[in-house]
Amino acid sequence: MRKFIFLTTVFVSIPLFLYSQDHGELQKATISVAAEVGKSVVSISSVIKEKVSQRRQFGSPFGGSQGDPFGGFFEEFFGTLPQREYKRAGLGSGVIIDKDGYILTNDHVISGATEIKVKLSDGREFDAKVKGTDQRSDLAIIKIDAQSLPAAKLGDSDKLCIGEWVVAIGNPFGFAIENPEPTVTVGVISALRRYIPALGAREKDYDDLIQTDAAINPGNSGGPLVNLDGEVVGVNTAIITTSGGYQGLGFAIPANKAKRILNKLIKGEEILYGWLGASIQDLNEDLRNYFGVKEKEGVIIVKIFKGSPADKAKLKEGDLILKFDNKSVKTTRDLVRMVSFSEADKILPVEAIRDGKKMIVSVKIGKRPKDLEGLEELGVEGGVTFRGMKVEDLTAIHKQRFRLRGIEGVVITYIEDDSSAQRCGLQVGDVITKIEQKEVKNSQDFVSITSEIKGPCLLKTNRGYIVLKDVDG
Repeated sequence: MRKFIFLTTVFVSIPLFLYSQDHGELQKATISVAAEVGKSVVSISSVIKEKVSQRRQFGSPFGGSQGDPFGGFFEEFFGTLPQREYKRAGLGSGVIIDKDGYILTNDHVISGATEIKVKLSDGREFDAKVKGTDQRSDLAIIKIDAQSLPAAKLGDSDKLCIGEWVVAIGNPFGFAIENPEPTVTVGVISALRRYIPALGAREKDYDDLIQTDAAINPGNSGGPLVNLDGEVVGVNTAIITTSGGYQGLGFAIPANKAKRILNKLIKGEEILYGWLGASIQDLNEDLRNYFGVKEKEGVIIVKIFKGSPADKAKLKEGDLILKFDNKSVKTTRDLVRMVSFSEADKILPVEAIRDGKKMIVSVKIGKRPKDLEGLEELGVEGGVTFRGMKVEDLTAIHKQRFRLRGIEGVVITYIEDDSSAQRCGLQVGDVITKIEQKEVKNSQDFVSITSEIKGPCLLKTNRGYIVLKDVDG
């Protein structure tokens, strides 16, 4: 009996001793990372101007917004109230990646900002300028006029392992906390290559994310996720929560994704993504049996967009794609990633199955359209353009997507950056009902009226009247 107790005691004491050693090393590494990388982390405060209709601001006297039964009554008799411009503050974090003042952050932290201020960990404040942004990756580079700054090193996020310890550094609640030193939280890599769809207030989806249980809170966006070697392996960007606060699920953009586009962001160049022009679907067991393929092999083409690279390459709906650029395709996310990071105009092989036979098709990769989300939702590539906007006939899908009711006209589905349409305040989802007091019921009316217009013209939309200037105006 004594031998058994003695052996048990020895057996337990060894793991405790090793745990004590590991705990001490982990503590030292965390303290070192917090001290060194923390110097490179900044707090970002932005001022964003946005227009809000007075009806949205104050509401009807009966309350309600969406589905307000009296909304149509007020608009019918009083019209849509004019918009007023308001300023709101945005808060976030960033990390200095170059001693001359280049800072990596999230696009959503500074998107639409008219003023950006940066506070360093030593308390100094600077005005910042946007150098480059990319909405799709949700990354941006801003710059401050300073030299000899402490810069963090970007690591290799492809080497990350689930269970690896990481440190999240940022400024939760930003300038609201007087101390300029960043907040440090510790956790592990919970998962890799996570996908988060666009839900609720979040307007975009995210793919290929790092998941961590290191606490990430509002204001942490844009801050670095750091390994114990002091290397930035991710950019903190999102949380999943039911309360608005941290609940154990934080996400970061892999550092390697940032490194692919970093030079272009610094130069202010447009980030181009490849496009195949096909809607695709994962295979279930029935489809795998039908095509005679293994589990996790191939995706099926559901729709080909007219005039797209897939269309020009003669791919067809029902084709099963097995490989892209000689790399195996197991899921739709695989193919989306491969195509996205392919160079536009590059000709690449696609291995597919059609009618039970394998074939190889050469596809000239296209440039991803800016309004691809709308294009995919509507399933059409039509529409007519005028002064930087594309309009389409109203459909049931448009009405559901933009929450429209009881209105006739054409809907704006795309607006080019810095175009006349954008400068005058038009937005995607606006419905144009009149041009120069002439009724617009469909795209044919739109083309007929706009073809005769020179100089500024008066548009009536579901949000009120707008003067649309010509290209030079």
